[in-house]
Amino acid sequence: MQQPASVPNNLVLIGFMGCGKSTIGRELRRLLGYPLVDMDAVIEERAGKPITRIFAEDGEETFRDMESRLLVELAGAAENGRIIATGGGVVERPENRACLQRLGYVVWLSAPPAVIVQRTRNNQERPLLHTGDPASRITHLLARREPWYRESAHLMVDTAGLDSRELASGILESARYFFADPAHSRCKQP
Repeated sequence: MQQPASVPNNLVLIGFMGCGKSTIGRELRRLLGYPLVDMDAVIEERAGKPITRIFAEDGEETFRDMESRLLVELAGAAENGRIIATGGGVVERPENRACLQRLGYVVWLSAPPAVIVQRTRNNQERPLLHTGDPASRITHLLARREPWYRESAHLMVDTAGLDSRELASGILESARYFFADPAHSRCKQP
């Protein structure tokens, strides 16, 4: 992919938990050969414990701090040509939203609440869903975060009903147009 001089040649996946960031990230890695940076996995590796334990032992705020530091680190890295799968709550902080588009082409993976409930119902690794009513929690968090996803993204893709190969192909086609346009001005600069 060709890129405008000021925009890094990275694909950045944002969106709520269960929308397919890790799965589609792996498919994009397979198609492009770019390295995949799964931010949640990097944080777990650095902390030496899973996110559920970070939340339980250190609190959500500590996790969000780790997430913000990693995002700044990725934005400042000289490395280019990566697929970056963010955590679902990365858009919670304004400084993170400002940083996302400096990383490259930002794709918001979306799905209806019922689909997210179905995809996450058996996963105990989602600390924000450790509640008596996960469906209400999902609906509440989605309503709060949706404007921030929209603000941060160049492209929104509904992941319900399509497989990861179809989704990755569509994302690549859109990214090619984005990176081929030298006059592209959608990337916000600091």
